[in-house]
Amino acid sequence: MGRVIFVSAGPGAADLITLRGARALQQAQVVLFDALTDPALRELAPQAQWLDVGKRGFCDSTAQTAIDALLVKMAGQHGVVVRLKGGDASVFGRLEEELQALAAAGIESEVVPGVTAAIAAAAQTQRPLTRRGAGRSVSLTTAMTREGDLQAARSADTEVFYMAGRQLAALSRKLLEAGWAPDTPCSVVSRAGWPDALSSEHAVSGLAAATLLHRGRPTVVVVGAGAAPVAGEPRPAAGSMALHLAQEQAGDTALSG
Repeated sequence: MGRVIFVSAGPGAADLITLRGARALQQAQVVLFDALTDPALRELAPQAQWLDVGKRGFCDSTAQTAIDALLVKMAGQHGVVVRLKGGDASVFGRLEEELQALAAAGIESEVVPGVTAAIAAAAQTQRPLTRRGAGRSVSLTTAMTREGDLQAARSADTEVFYMAGRQLAALSRKLLEAGWAPDTPCSVVSRAGWPDALSSEHAVSGLAAATLLHRGRPTVVVVGAGAAPVAGEPRPAAGSMALHLAQEQAGDTALSG
């Protein structure tokens, strides 16, 4: 009987993986990987069999029960199986179900932590999620639920919403209903952690304006203290929307339009 290592690959480019995660891949005989992991990670485990078990929002996806069963099966046939997940496996990664399946089968498991999308989004915008005296708490919420409902409250100084790209207009309404001021700052970041990451800055009342810009891209929304500009940060003209495109080359630019 083998063992399963859950490796959190980070939310974007391959170099966001931790050294511990990279070492686990180098040991693997089989890798079950998610849809949003960087294909370049295959270079760390050319010896392994790679199996696509990705989930894709609103598209055909591998059923969770099928993933659970395949993990158990592969662990019964191989020494080291890596379950490669985007972001951090413990944050909206369906980790609990897979750990339960392995425990029920008596299979040893290990979890390697990683960078979650909220952290990558904060790095992209250079706006810290926590602030001294203002941002003392952070809440992580998924915008996609089994029931299809969207929950938005005011439970923390900084609220971060995952998988929110298709629900920006509804999120704006929910935030206003929850008591957030219309001019509360929001950062919308899509493909956080990738070279083509895109971010835009809005007020809660104007959040719907980001829908077209981020359409079809994995999107995180930061609301409140963690989206406020840092002192000395250049600000766009009144009424404009600041856009930030991440580029691999030197000389990155910020556009206002």
